[in-house]
Amino acid sequence: MKDGKIPNPNTIHPIAGYDKEIYIKPTITNKNIIVGDFTYIADSEFESHVTHLYEWNDDKLIIGKFCQIASGVEFIMNGANHQMNAVSTFPFYTLEGWEQIPPSKDDLPLKGDTVIGNDVWIGQNAVILPGVHIGDGAIIGANSVVGSNVDPYTIVAGNPAKEIRKRFDNDLVEVLEKLKWWDKSIEEINSLIPLLTSSDLDKVKKELEKMI
Repeated sequence: MKDGKIPNPNTIHPIAGYDKEIYIKPTITNKNIIVGDFTYIADSEFESHVTHLYEWNDDKLIIGKFCQIASGVEFIMNGANHQMNAVSTFPFYTLEGWEQIPPSKDDLPLKGDTVIGNDVWIGQNAVILPGVHIGDGAIIGANSVVGSNVDPYTIVAGNPAKEIRKRFDNDLVEVLEKLKWWDKSIEEINSLIPLLTSSDLDKVKKELEKMI
C-alpha cells in the first residue's frame, strides 16, 4: 500500500490536492456511458468529452479498465451523423419550422457502439469517431482522428489515424490477452507491477507465460 492507502476505483480525485485528473467511473451520470475501474482523464470532468450521444440512437460508449485519457480528447457519437443517401445532408427534421419527418435508422449511417479496450492510452486532443473499436493496450497519438478499428497493442497516429507499429511481437500480445491483468485483484496487480512496468520484454514474456 502506497502511503497506507488501498487503490479505490470509486475515488474521484486519485491525486491528493489535484482536481485536473479524475477516475471517470464514479462521475458518470449517463446510462449509455460505461467506464471500467481506474480509467482516468486529465480533466476535472468527463461527460462533456462525449458529444452527440442521443438516447434515440441507442448507441453506447464503452471504455475498459485502466485507460489513460489525455486532456482535449473527444468521443463523437452516432448523433453527429447526417443522412448521406439523399440529395441533401441537411437535417431539416431537427430544426424548428421545417416539414420533414425524421429519417428511419436504416437511412442514417449509424455505426453502433464505440468500444475502447483496457489499458488504452489516448493522447491529447485525439478524436474518436462513432462505432470505432480500439483493442486492449493500444496507443492513440496526440491530435489523431480515429475512424477505423485499432488492433490490440498497436500504435496509431495521424488524420486519419494509421498504424505506426505493433507494440510487441505476436507471442507477447497473445500472453497479455490471455492474462487480462486488469481483471485481477488489487493485490495481484500490485504484485505484477514489476513485470507490467519492466522494459525487459523477454523476461516479462517468460514470467507471464508461467501465470497463464
